[in-house]
Amino acid sequence: MSNLLWYPIRDLPFIFLVIMIAFTVHEFAHAYSAYKFGDRTAYEAGRVTLNPRVHLDILGTILLLIGGFGWAKPVPVNRGRFKRPRLMGIIVSAAGPVSNLLIAALGILAVYVLNDAGLLDAGSVGAHKAIVHFLYYLITINLVLFVFNLIPIPPLDGYRIIQDLVPLSVRYKMDQNAHWGIVIFLMILFIPQLREVTLDPLFARTANIWGGLGDFYGLFFRPVDWGQFFLDAAM
Repeated sequence: MSNLLWYPIRDLPFIFLVIMIAFTVHEFAHAYSAYKFGDRTAYEAGRVTLNPRVHLDILGTILLLIGGFGWAKPVPVNRGRFKRPRLMGIIVSAAGPVSNLLIAALGILAVYVLNDAGLLDAGSVGAHKAIVHFLYYLITINLVLFVFNLIPIPPLDGYRIIQDLVPLSVRYKMDQNAHWGIVIFLMILFIPQLREVTLDPLFARTANIWGGLGDFYGLFFRPVDWGQFFLDAAM
């Protein structure tokens, strides 16, 4: 059974909790920003909420556990209702990935705060492992979602951002060829050789983001032994 899953079975409770947080906040960010810009489509569909049941997609969640990727229910957005459709469309599209980056940043901050207060290693061994595993997955999954969703291939947010940046003539051509983008997207996900030269190097960049945020927090808190943190997360 464990060979069928991307993550260790023992960590599934943490994974489910993190997925629930990451996907819910991501889709809420899309819905809320669209609503604030004058589009009530998501609001009327009941998506301006932090209720996970409204946002989670069963198949997308299962595939995340099996293949390491997944999705939530897309938020309906009518850009025609925005006062400045292209600018506000970019902000709405970027709101989801940015929310994942903020969650990861808060997770890294939590590690520094707990470490500074002497609470990261406090308590029982079980409590310590639970805290480390939860924070590890909270940070890693949200960083991956941040980077992944900015890839300019449909149906990802990065593609929608590019659509609102390019001239309308280019956007029409992009729409006409969007189905090929989805084919390329699936090929990259499911063909190991393509994934190794595209997604894997991209995801490796999450370590740079993690390191950059860690360096910033390190200006205000005592150093974290990240080597031990990663070792504990792997146990």
